[in-house]
Amino acid sequence: MRSSEHHRVASPIQAYLDQLHERYAGHHDGAVATYIPELAKANPDWFGIRIATTDGHFYEVGDTRQLFTIQSISKPFAYGLALEDVGRDAVLKKIGVEPTGDAFNSISLAPGTGCPLNPMINAGAITATSLVAGRSAGDRLARLLSVLSLYAGRTLAVDRAVYQSERETGHRNRAIGHMLRTFNILTDDPEPALDLYFQQCSIAIDCRDLGIMAATLANGGVNPVTGERAVRSDLVESILSVMTTCGMYDYAGEWVYWVGMPAKSGVAGAIAAVLPGQLGVGVFSPRLDAHGNSVRGVLACRDLSRDFNLHCLRVPRAARSVIRTQYTVAQIRSKRLRAERERTLLDTLGGRARVYGLQGDLGFAAIEVVVRALVEASDAIDFAVVDLKRVTNIDEADAVLLLDLLRRFEGAGKRLLLVSLDRHPRVLRLMEERLSALDQHAALLMFPDLDPAVEWCENRLIAAHSPASGSPRVQLAEHELCRGLRRDEVTHLESLLRPCTFKRGEHIVRKGESADTIYLLMSGEVSVTVDLPSGRLKRLSTLSAGMSFGEMAVVDRALRSADVHADTPVECYALPTAAFDQLGETHPRIKLVLVENLLRNVAHMLSRLNQEVATLCD
Repeated sequence: MRSSEHHRVASPIQAYLDQLHERYAGHHDGAVATYIPELAKANPDWFGIRIATTDGHFYEVGDTRQLFTIQSISKPFAYGLALEDVGRDAVLKKIGVEPTGDAFNSISLAPGTGCPLNPMINAGAITATSLVAGRSAGDRLARLLSVLSLYAGRTLAVDRAVYQSERETGHRNRAIGHMLRTFNILTDDPEPALDLYFQQCSIAIDCRDLGIMAATLANGGVNPVTGERAVRSDLVESILSVMTTCGMYDYAGEWVYWVGMPAKSGVAGAIAAVLPGQLGVGVFSPRLDAHGNSVRGVLACRDLSRDFNLHCLRVPRAARSVIRTQYTVAQIRSKRLRAERERTLLDTLGGRARVYGLQGDLGFAAIEVVVRALVEASDAIDFAVVDLKRVTNIDEADAVLLLDLLRRFEGAGKRLLLVSLDRHPRVLRLMEERLSALDQHAALLMFPDLDPAVEWCENRLIAAHSPASGSPRVQLAEHELCRGLRRDEVTHLESLLRPCTFKRGEHIVRKGESADTIYLLMSGEVSVTVDLPSGRLKRLSTLSAGMSFGEMAVVDRALRSADVHADTPVECYALPTAAFDQLGETHPRIKLVLVENLLRNVAHMLSRLNQEVATLCD
């Protein structure tokens, strides 16, 4: 791995959004609305997209700061306000919830009662606006602006020029208002309600506002940035229900089929889409289709839904949190026991490698959290280990994002390691095929278990800062068990030791054998393992030259509780427990020093285990 500078990796989600914008920025179908003169002044090439998550994170591209008027997108918010002000029963007596399949400005009233069929057509919206509480027209407007400002997280205002244009040309809406008065749906002069409705539709917002307003509905009515509640949680499902069935007018059926997110469009060229519990989408582009919906907005939302499986009827299995555990190699190490010099080095450098243990289904909302965490940490790390052991399902689109992130890490001189990817063979095959098709040098760095992945990171960190590190043969006086012994004491101890060698793969200790020997490892490496019920081996630790094993033989003299085998050719000194016991009579100081060193090793292992427990339980 080449040396990496400390800088942040670009987000693959943002990269996708950039590509999506580029894909449709040159799409020129449709036309800007002209029936309201002020709307006709819009630049048809304006195009912005913003995604806002329910925990307040954003992705945006294009003209997201360009102001436009909210128009019909105000309808679901005003409907929620009417429900809150006069109650569900009173609203349902005046406004139905049935889709019409008609255009937004159709005069769709229920036969006999004259009730508008739903609150998303103009007749229903005018009725809902008339129900907003207030002692005067100014009070009602202030209440509308206040509530919509809560949704947006900033103070909103009416675009006076658009309002005047709407008021001067809104003859069809006036006809609808007077018809509503005829059926006693509006019980007073319709003009004040119509005037408030014109102002409501003329509230100026931008794409950033629209994304957070949609995310507020996705978040149960609480603005995910400010934390302020914009609407009661029990009313959100009613708002989203009518958005689902009626929000896109005579395109509503196709919208649900192809996109599958509750949504509302406006003739200024905007669309707000909501994925409950996960995110909100705001798209703005003034060119409209025959249904009065933004052409680019519909195309962008269709691609987002398809590419990230955002259809609201496809619900992933829930997990309390997709990131189950998160820690650095400085906090939790591999099972390889290190010499003091390497331990000190990893205490300093271990923060450059971070482990993320995931769980549950990786739908878009889940993978977005993971990608964001990795991107935000990338300027501070060289290695990221993503453990998929407890992941139950990975969508194809999310696998592609993960692969893109892997490539971006490698492009920045960093590495992303995947653990237990073999548990998801379909995803593994997809990633391999994608990499092959791209014909790039990036490769999947995979491990069947977490421990070897962590050790891989440790080895790279140590090698990068201590190239001479390794496992050479040590002299007896240098062995950690002999620390503190005088030269003559080392010579006497050596007379009690039995040299022994083992070939690679050979068993040194077997579980169930008598514990009658302490081994001093002089060269090579050994691993301590146990058999799991599944038949797999679990590594408890790996030791290198200068360390000892089998020391529990001097404590309880019980049977061996694990296997020890040679990972490489090994040279050891074997100290029988009988000889160790005899030292107490002939050379008590030697025995005392050996016991102190053994206890020091045990204390180190206990400290390490305590740190692991504290980190994992935090």
